[in-house]
Amino acid sequence: MPDFYMPDLGMNPEDAFARDADGKLVRRSFWLDMSDRSVVQAMTQGLGANLANEHKRAHLDDIGRAHLVDQICVQEILPPE
Repeated sequence: MPDFYMPDLGMNPEDAFARDADGKLVRRSFWLDMSDRSVVQAMTQGLGANLANEHKRAHLDDIGRAHLVDQICVQEILPPE
């Protein structure tokens, strides 16, 4: 199973990233009803902005938007040694 972001449902039971016991996205229609542009904005400036790149990639793959990874996941630049 991919490494999905697991929100604290005690603090926010309506979290858009909530998953059931089988790992299936509970609010899948929330994401599927968005345009690509809206998903990019939500993941870069909105509710997904603070997620790690690995969580963003797993989520995008799960909702069938893997083609947006380059627009959403920032490249980590390592300083020279």
